[in-house]
Amino acid sequence: MSELSFPDDVRYSEDHAWVRIKGDVAVIGITDYAQKQLGDLTFVDLPEEGEGFEKGEEYGAVESSKAAVDLIIPLSGEVTAINQALDENPRLVNSSPYEEGWMIKVKIEEPEDLEDLMSAETYASMLQGME
Repeated sequence: MSELSFPDDVRYSEDHAWVRIKGDVAVIGITDYAQKQLGDLTFVDLPEEGEGFEKGEEYGAVESSKAAVDLIIPLSGEVTAINQALDENPRLVNSSPYEEGWMIKVKIEEPEDLEDLMSAETYASMLQGME
């Protein structure tokens, strides 16, 4: 696990999503662990701005040479922005999962959804239990 990155300024879901809170907006992406498991991404399918999702719904998908995986939204809200840079360069998710490789920004509709997210320490412990 030492080679994985777990920034302290984000929260984590059991579905290997990360969430960075900025006021009433959540920036969402996939974790370093998830991108390493998938390998080099070849395609990212994201929703349209303005689409609404309930916590636990599929909001998109990523594909690599190893697998195609649905993206599960860790909180309820409306998409306010998508990372259009991923259309041209999906590997930004591999090279910078917590910064340049973010997926979507969502206006948070249910702040209590944040209570189900994990700290970096708790997420790292969960991953160790999966080994």
